[in-house]
Amino acid sequence: MAVQPLMLRIIVGDDDIRKVTTTRPDSVENLIVWIQNFLQANYNFILQYEDPEFNQALCNLTNLADLPGKATVKIIPVIELQPVTAGTEQYSDAVSEADTEILSSPGSSILSRTLQWPEEFETPKFTVDVEYRLRQGNLIHLRDGACLKVTKELKHEILQKLAETMYMFKPYPTQQNFEEVAKSLVQTHPCLKERGSPSGCAGWVNSLKFKMGNYRSKLRQMGRCDVTVNGGRRGRMSTDGEYPHHNIKKAKKGEVNFLPDFPEGMDEDKLEEFRQLLVHEMTKAHPNTAIVKKHMDLTFALRRKEAVHDKPPIAQILHRWPALFTVNQICYEFNRVVGKNLRDSFLQALDQISPNMLEVFKRKTGTIGQKLNQLVQETKTTAPTDIRCLVLHGLPVILGDDPGAFFRTSSDATNEEVYAETSVGILSMGYSDEGPHHPPSLNPSAVGIILEGTVVMTDIDNLPQAFYLLFGLIYALHLDYPRCMKNTFTFIQQVLLNIGKEKLGAKVQTLKNQLMM
Repeated sequence: MAVQPLMLRIIVGDDDIRKVTTTRPDSVENLIVWIQNFLQANYNFILQYEDPEFNQALCNLTNLADLPGKATVKIIPVIELQPVTAGTEQYSDAVSEADTEILSSPGSSILSRTLQWPEEFETPKFTVDVEYRLRQGNLIHLRDGACLKVTKELKHEILQKLAETMYMFKPYPTQQNFEEVAKSLVQTHPCLKERGSPSGCAGWVNSLKFKMGNYRSKLRQMGRCDVTVNGGRRGRMSTDGEYPHHNIKKAKKGEVNFLPDFPEGMDEDKLEEFRQLLVHEMTKAHPNTAIVKKHMDLTFALRRKEAVHDKPPIAQILHRWPALFTVNQICYEFNRVVGKNLRDSFLQALDQISPNMLEVFKRKTGTIGQKLNQLVQETKTTAPTDIRCLVLHGLPVILGDDPGAFFRTSSDATNEEVYAETSVGILSMGYSDEGPHHPPSLNPSAVGIILEGTVVMTDIDNLPQAFYLLFGLIYALHLDYPRCMKNTFTFIQQVLLNIGKEKLGAKVQTLKNQLMM
């Protein structure tokens, strides 16, 4: 039976209307989940559709069969009442619009940040008094080139506002971030340029560093988790024998919610009760997806604390958070941590670079060219999935990684000898067992994910899906990239998904330049 396409006009708000085409899901619940992923929506909603039988009047969508192949749907956010007690599963079916909290809304305390560091930092607006003084200074600078004499009080106001704005994106800005902020400041307000400085803002960079450190100290006293975790590390040596700047827990891969605070009114004991309810829900043959998502949203801070601070074994996380190892929740968790739609961002970016990547394959010579040519020969069709598999297998070859230590092949997922020593990898199944280093099929019929020598997921549709799910798990579980594939995962992060702004290694930068030619 052919897959039926579904063209939707999605009304998110009065000034936000999207057009999208997808395959028709099998239920209204799955359609809602797909739209949540597409919109990166961290809140619950119901759908209404324009019913042609009633002159396009809006009706609640309860049966997917009522939805025509070309339809307009409207998102109606809902506010769900919290459970009567944390120890029971009694939920109210009523929907209220007052005196309740949307636990998954972007403005709630569950997620403290929603945006990556901007491509171009925009200097924020200061207080009315500061803006007036800067405007007058800019006029004088425009007239005769004079720079403003910055008083101690004025400098404090400027640095304080800049520190608050930087913290909205990340608590530990890099040297490049400080330089971007200072440069933006003197470009917006030329009267603040420093004479004798080649960049005109070197002094502002140093002042911003000190101010950001003081600002973190104040937040640490207030108990903010993302800076409190690094408290007590002053002096020549810290209390545990490490140098003060060693092993600082901070975002290193572009995470926007690296270590969020607990939701307002919640502590670790209360969140643990909700975690137990979540585990119980996952023991059911058909878990309630709405309850699972709501509880995963609510317990996000507890999960991040365990992953970042405690660093438990994968087997323990699998036991405590079984929902985290499902396809939908990996995508949701990645959205919570990074603020991006994992599936769509990955596949769209991969398809976009594929034509140029194949041209790069053709230009390669020597041993690398022979390996790439062999991969091209093994590609059976030009179907999108086969091309994606070809590119994903060719990436580590070009970048000088060791894909043989990452891709594993086995007849089934129970043969632990094949992957027992693999810390992070992908398992191709359904073939005769020819040893752990036998080259896997480019597009295996059954794929699994290996973490710490354990297959944590099986029955994945194809290799590209396994790749983006593994990438999502690395973020969700706060894992390091496997050494044998570090360049490949760095390329996926910074080039494909545009997450984080760090200096690229020579091989990754070279490939990026070649793709832009």
